Amino acid sequence: MFDKILIANRGEIALRVIRACREMGIQSVAVHSTADADAMHVRMADESVCIGPPSGTQSYLSIPAIISACEITGAQAIHPGYGFLSENANFVQIVEDHGLTFIGPTAEHIRIMGDKITAKDTMKELGVPCVPGSDGGVPDLAAAKKIGEEIGYPVIIKATAGGGGRGMKVAKTAADMEQAFMTARAEGKAAFGNDEVYIEKYLTTPRHIEIQVFGDGKGKAVHLGERDCSLQRRHQKVFEEAPGPCITEEERARIGKICADAVAKINYIGAGTIEFLYENGEFYFIEMNTRLQVEHPVTEGIFGVDLVREQIRVAAGLPMSFGQDDLVINGHSIEVRINAEKLPNFAPCPGKITQYHAPGGLGVRMDSALYDGYSIPPYYDSLIGKLIVHGRDRPEALARLSRALGELIVDGIDTTVPLFHALLEEKDIHTGEYNIHWLEKWLESNLGNS
Repeated sequence: MFDKILIANRGEIALRVIRACREMGIQSVAVHSTADADAMHVRMADESVCIGPPSGTQSYLSIPAIISACEITGAQAIHPGYGFLSENANFVQIVEDHGLTFIGPTAEHIRIMGDKITAKDTMKELGVPCVPGSDGGVPDLAAAKKIGEEIGYPVIIKATAGGGGRGMKVAKTAADMEQAFMTARAEGKAAFGNDEVYIEKYLTTPRHIEIQVFGDGKGKAVHLGERDCSLQRRHQKVFEEAPGPCITEEERARIGKICADAVAKINYIGAGTIEFLYENGEFYFIEMNTRLQVEHPVTEGIFGVDLVREQIRVAAGLPMSFGQDDLVINGHSIEVRINAEKLPNFAPCPGKITQYHAPGGLGVRMDSALYDGYSIPPYYDSLIGKLIVHGRDRPEALARLSRALGELIVDGIDTTVPLFHALLEEKDIHTGEYNIHWLEKWLESNLGNS
């Protein structure tokens, strides 16, 4: 087992990893920019190293600075959290070249799944169901129109190197194809330096269902059920739950086995999430995230496992501490993402926290790096906390979420907490009758914003 782990991240996810290290008796090293000198993860770690100025590119994305921090502190392994360098294959290779351990998948698996076309082709070969669409990149508008005619409209054009909703455009009819195609290419080029796009059938009322998988890197893998992440704004998740309210036990077992078998065949190591669009009882692969997800706590809630602890164990060469038969769902769990944003336009709202009080009680977990007097810097993602609840069933989890939101105090800035109070008044939220378009339509009707 490792003696010391460096966390190449910040905020609540850095705290999450530090806590797992502490329970395992492992020393933790925090890295931080000058803007994060007073951050909670810096205060909580056993050691800390400043790695650069506020800009993420000069600090949390600086590979030389992070490697140097390992050498200075004697850390043997790096946990990337999510975001930043967590899915950077080049970073993983450099880590390994320096005799360090990357707590996550191999560079090869990150590279394969990081390219949307290669990922789709790989999943097809592994028996994972995929959305009908182009075989690889689409070279020009003429080819795009031909594919649109073959698979039928509406279609969605996606940047091969895309992510976070960027480089994605819908063509509802053939007349829309030219503008959608050219815009998706331009956005892909601007955001990722790559204008290659591919085309898929656009499902009209799907849900976003993702399967949590975990492998030991030696041909053994399990699935930890699904999460429903259908409530999204601009392709960004805001409300996640497990198990999915629309998924049957039979469907869970079927798609879960397909996913576990797929990652076992490629000797995948660590945590991964295989994401699907789900419509009319069918699953369609869209991408695989080769890292820990923001919403991993809802899976931990229903299975009673520590996914970060398990990541560290398998990275150290130890066997997984559970098998498929050990994973039995207990109750229901929901997570809402609390952002420092001002409604109704969701404008970033950094600033000083004048008062902070985390909710508590049975079945309530608050993952946050906030504290009284903390100043949220303007340089990073607006996520400031995740409120996670667990109940014996979905109605209890929703009631617990309502109660916990009422206890949460974040003064000094605007947050998205009022959004969740409003959503919990909606019948569709309580019945679970929603899809990936529901929230944006609701926002347009209720806040005049989408």
